[in-house]
Amino acid sequence: MSGTLIALGVVACTASLAVGLVAAGTASAFGQHLAGAADAAALAAADAASGAVSGIPCERATQVAVAAGVTVQRCELDGLVATVVVGADFGRLPAAAAARAGPPP
Repeated sequence: MSGTLIALGVVACTASLAVGLVAAGTASAFGQHLAGAADAAALAAADAASGAVSGIPCERATQVAVAAGVTVQRCELDGLVATVVVGADFGRLPAAAAARAGPPP
């Protein structure tokens, strides 16, 4: 009888650990997706600001962010340097990522 209880405890602990690791991995992948979307949006805004592509910089950033499934929370230009903050919800939790792009100093 005690062997059965130990086996059930081991299975329960293993299942709990697996669920926790899957949740952490999913959150990490979501964070990387947000970071990539922020990078792409900032690059699009910087390209538009420099004249490399046509359009208004923050509108370009919004187009890229929407294509990635996120929203632009903030878009700022300082000369040719664009700073973009994007966000999305991870379950019930809000998440955000920021990126800057522009020519080197």
